Amino acid sequence: MTHAVRFQHPRYTIRRKFFRLFGDAFHLYTDTGELALYSNMKRFRIREDIRLYADDTQEQELLRISTRSIFDFAGAYDVHDSQRNEHVGTLRRAGFKSSFLRDHWTFLDSEGREIGTLEEDSMLKALVRRYIEFLAFFFPQHYHASVADKPVAEYRQRFNPFILKLDVDFSADRDGRLDKRLGIAAGVLLSAIEGRQE
Repeated sequence: MTHAVRFQHPRYTIRRKFFRLFGDAFHLYTDTGELALYSNMKRFRIREDIRLYADDTQEQELLRISTRSIFDFAGAYDVHDSQRNEHVGTLRRAGFKSSFLRDHWTFLDSEGREIGTLEEDSMLKALVRRYIEFLAFFFPQHYHASVADKPVAEYRQRFNPFILKLDVDFSADRDGRLDKRLGIAAGVLLSAIEGRQE
């Protein structure tokens, strides 16, 4: 699968196995079932640094997601295309709002301009997920992304006690408003942060 083709599918599924002691392994599959990206993310990092590879040999790095410094309290994650040496854009998390209420992210382009948002589905469900643990299992996370007030993507967690599965659907983005590399990076970050909230 060529570099460009990996990022042209309308739908993806991100799978993360639970119960890994030293890190999280993410497999990202296309809508045809092919492996598009793989990441073996180590725990206990002071500075976030997620590398996405072509497969589990980790020989060909395709995307890199990283914070700018260990003092980045705003939750800004830069996304780089490793093959093209290109800054794709940035994902910025609303700190207090996302921690205690519901997740809210902002998409920024490569020039740092705000272009869209990513938000958890409802305040009530978000509060249940965070503060009523025995019910959280019955309310899988669900996010909507928009660019220029138009829907571009949907992120929906599946009901599964052992393997986190997040379906990413870009089919609403018929005009290509959102760079799928940035959209995929958002899905990986959502999956990683969900793991820390368990």
